[in-house]
Amino acid sequence: MDVPEIDVDELAVLREQGARVFDVREPDEYTEAHVPGALLIPLGTVPDNLEQFPTEGPVYVICAAGGRSRTASTFLRSNGVDAVNIAGGTKAWLAAGFPFVSGTDAG
Repeated sequence: MDVPEIDVDELAVLREQGARVFDVREPDEYTEAHVPGALLIPLGTVPDNLEQFPTEGPVYVICAAGGRSRTASTFLRSNGVDAVNIAGGTKAWLAAGFPFVSGTDAG
């Protein structure tokens, strides 16, 4: 299944417009640094939390570098969610100098 993908520059613009961002990394990674407003749903729990992902409009899925988010996006798309992968993940977000949040709060 082909998964649409955007880069962190596009995500920065979309986030300002209210984009829904889901982080599929592990809790310790999320606590260290995450995109402001991103909700944590670790990859292994995505199937059990499918109801957390809206089926109307796109959702943006991020991980550390893009691998886990691609896996999650593929699963979500096969279940009716318009999931978009974030190329480069949180590492690219931080490298670009965009704001981030530390701790367990989505921010």
